[in-house]
Amino acid sequence: MRVRLRGLQATLLACYQVCMRTIAIVSRKGGAGKTTMATHLAVVAEAAGLRVALFDLDPQASAALWSDHRGEAFPAVVPAQAPRLAGLLAQARTGGADLVLIDTPPEADGIASAAAAAADLTLIPCRPSALDLDAVAASVRIAAATGRPFAVAINAAPAVGVEVAEMRAALAGAAVPVAPVVLHQRKAFSSRMQEGRTAGEHEPDGKAAAEMTALFHWLCQQVRLLPDEQPQAVTR
Repeated sequence: MRVRLRGLQATLLACYQVCMRTIAIVSRKGGAGKTTMATHLAVVAEAAGLRVALFDLDPQASAALWSDHRGEAFPAVVPAQAPRLAGLLAQARTGGADLVLIDTPPEADGIASAAAAAADLTLIPCRPSALDLDAVAASVRIAAATGRPFAVAINAAPAVGVEVAEMRAALAGAAVPVAPVVLHQRKAFSSRMQEGRTAGEHEPDGKAAAEMTALFHWLCQQVRLLPDEQPQAVTR
């Protein structure tokens, strides 16, 4: 049996973990990295001692297939449809989940809107390119319409160049919140996805693992998910 919580970590979580948090990962543009981000965050959260459920609302079921390749019960990945989302969230809450991540399909306003409306925070992955920046407005409108917190997460950024700075400036000019953590284009994020593995599992000391862990802790700050994680303002 897998040992999930140990020692002081278990005590802290018991004291501070009072209600489930939900994060929707939304992008109207295909190829933005939603599933990679969702699965990696789920594994990082499990490693932090959280009980995690990942709801896969994408008809392509990429996250569910990733879980099949992984062959493990944790993190729990549930293929789902938008009409069942409220019921599934209620089940997750009753079952003691600490964190629910919702992976959504591109080009599906209704599903993305339902996920964002149910979330404590919506995360919008976006590559630093002109085409992606043009497309991100639709995702921002979906998230902003809920009145709940949201932020763009710059993903697959080049290691060098001005693209990230230019994207930050453009989003700041439109008053769009941006996560301070940038995920760069790194082979480790994708090289073991077909095995159901993440960057942190096969390169635990690598830069990809460090970036995803930093993004996870920033998200924890925003939704008050872990003890000692204080909320910080998003970058604008």
